[in-house]
Amino acid sequence: MDEVAPEKEGIHEWLDGDQFPEHLQKYWFQRKKIWDRYDEGIWMTEDAWFGVTPEPVANKIAAHVAESTPASKDILIDAFAGVGGNAIAFARSGRWKQVFAIEKDAKTIKCGKHNAKIYGVDKKIVWVTGDCFNIISRRYNNLDNSVIFASPPWGGTDYLDEKIFDLSKMQPYGLDKLYSEFSKYSKHIVLYLPRTSDLNQIAKYAPKDGKVEVAHYCVTGASKALCAYYGDFDFGQEEPEAAQDEGAMEIEKQSVGEENSSQTAAS
Repeated sequence: MDEVAPEKEGIHEWLDGDQFPEHLQKYWFQRKKIWDRYDEGIWMTEDAWFGVTPEPVANKIAAHVAESTPASKDILIDAFAGVGGNAIAFARSGRWKQVFAIEKDAKTIKCGKHNAKIYGVDKKIVWVTGDCFNIISRRYNNLDNSVIFASPPWGGTDYLDEKIFDLSKMQPYGLDKLYSEFSKYSKHIVLYLPRTSDLNQIAKYAPKDGKVEVAHYCVTGASKALCAYYGDFDFGQEEPEAAQDEGAMEIEKQSVGEENSSQTAAS
């Protein structure tokens, strides 16, 4: 694209490995796995490299949400949109009448808007700058036709060192805060969480005599992400998987309730 990244604002369009900061070098080698169209001028902040959902994972989550959500729900709210990885995937799915992307950091949302243009979905996403809890309570407090998707900050990489991650340790928002706030406005909530998340904590918010669907998104059997689905999502129809293809994204599902939420560590 012709737009030039405003480097002075902390927004970068690094197209050469020599430009890439040394502490981010591993992401340089993964850039095309994170963004398939990276070389077309993707904008990123330094922090975004740690939090953006890789495109294959974002696409699989978007397809899974689209297929399992009740037909009456036609609005998708991405509460922590970042530079647009998930919001763009949701918009590209074609499932939603409107995608709202909320992000409180001005330079990060500028990246998201730019990246949406690269993927041709800038007209399908409404970007909103601000705190997601305040925005939802003021602007989107009647969400009967909506799904809230949230990929919150995890508070660093401590989860990598723990076989089972305590979701109360997420910073700045623990699971209790996320669920209690979002459930005020929608019964349909999808939370993107560390793959080693404590299923007992996730199951705490299962409906009485009900379950929460947990889906691991895996490549060659290794979990890359976990989503917890709260609400009337329909997982009865199994989607065809190309598991025989090397590198194919697969879904491993399980239902958890307070009475049977035991787990083993994700691989």
